[in-house]
Amino acid sequence: MPDSEQNTPQASAENKPMPKRYGIGLNVALQVLLALALFAAVNRLNYYHYWRWDLSPSQDYTLSPATLKYLDSLTRDVQINIVFGRDSKVYGEVQSLLEEYHLHGRQRIKVRSIDPVRDIERAEQLKADTGLSLAQNGVLIRCGANKRFITEEELVVREKGTSTNKQIIEFRGEDAISSALISVVEGRVRKFYYVVGKGSRSGLGQSDSYNAAIDLGRQQNFEVIQVNLSEVSHIPTDADGLMILGSRYDFSEREVVMLNNYWQSKRAGIFIMLDPGGETARLNAFLTANGLHPRGDRVLMAESTSTGPKKEFSVLGEFIKEVPFIRHLTSSAITLAGQTESLEIIPENISLKEQSISVKPLIQAAPRYWGEKQFLEELPVADEEDTLPPIYVAASIERGAVGDETQRADSSRMVVVSNPTLLDKQTMLAVSRDFAAAGLNWLMNRESFIGIPAKSKHSYRIQLTNKQHELIFWITSITLPGIVLGFGFMVWASRRAA
Repeated sequence: MPDSEQNTPQASAENKPMPKRYGIGLNVALQVLLALALFAAVNRLNYYHYWRWDLSPSQDYTLSPATLKYLDSLTRDVQINIVFGRDSKVYGEVQSLLEEYHLHGRQRIKVRSIDPVRDIERAEQLKADTGLSLAQNGVLIRCGANKRFITEEELVVREKGTSTNKQIIEFRGEDAISSALISVVEGRVRKFYYVVGKGSRSGLGQSDSYNAAIDLGRQQNFEVIQVNLSEVSHIPTDADGLMILGSRYDFSEREVVMLNNYWQSKRAGIFIMLDPGGETARLNAFLTANGLHPRGDRVLMAESTSTGPKKEFSVLGEFIKEVPFIRHLTSSAITLAGQTESLEIIPENISLKEQSISVKPLIQAAPRYWGEKQFLEELPVADEEDTLPPIYVAASIERGAVGDETQRADSSRMVVVSNPTLLDKQTMLAVSRDFAAAGLNWLMNRESFIGIPAKSKHSYRIQLTNKQHELIFWITSITLPGIVLGFGFMVWASRRAA
């Protein structure tokens, strides 16, 4: 074969023009632009269309069905400002929780975060707009002209004790924020009148109950106003409810008539904490006429031990599962400190049927307790004059109750607890507060907002050996960066070879 024919392919390859540099650069630039456009499109789709999973053990970032139902029915725009310093221990929980409100608020809820230390200008502007001092961390909720500032302390429950650095044991953010949201959207604060002038087992006990009622009102959207029945002619007409907490002295006949007239009205709510040591015969007669009789005994447990007689007045109680407004508490137990009397639920009679009165037990003492008449004895023993289990220590009364739920808004309701220490600061448990809140919401016909759970805060400690510390160091500081660096070098080398 001639040499010219043999060299033809080689000569043509040598004479083929090489791609120009600007063509390569244009190709690379186009690839980069396409990659950036794809990245932006994916992120935009991810911003508007995504799925969220709450993998925390206690579902810390999942809103309750009650809150979701309310957010779905929201008809007004709400502005929420997170006024928190970044060093707060609950800032993360508050921000994540309010992101859920924004997500489920159907564009009605706008959330903005302001750090009063770093965002001084925005914080000052918010102060000028609202007239609030914003001197502490909290959440500001605004709807039109209505506003409510929830402090950080209202969002948490701290451990008991005298220490200045109490640990947070529960996060009550959803409960407080949902209640405040109702308050600003409704634009009306409910009113509960707190009856004074009837004495108490101690001034401190009365003060504790009153302060606890104020705290509950702040969180559940109602105002607590003191009233002395001896100074008024009737229960105020704007009352959404009445609180009679731990009275030691009895009502006069005129006051009982006022109480009964209020109870017979179309819509009434009464929350009563009885003091077994009080002289309240007329109040007890009023309750008996409505199907609930305080027995005047003491619920206790007594036994003989190797160290001598043991008598226990603090009552361990269980919630009745059949009652809807405390169903969320049935997995918890409640302890009533001090002394408690048993309550007799009177069987239905003609008088109760005519008034459509329904009485249901709420809390039942544990089986080892009984109602003792001779409670002053060193070692009392249950006998025929005493009340044997089941022992009821709290009950509800509803007048005008009907089967149709849509008509129940016009019924009068009452919650009775046969113990005066339920809301005492030193003995009140979180479950006691939850029970009182559920009862008060039931009195206000707000069952849909009962049962928003608190989120328990847990601390975990991980113990690592020196060998494990060393392994973590090598993985995070040497191995992983080395893999990334090696992969990058491989890509660079392959491109050079091409």
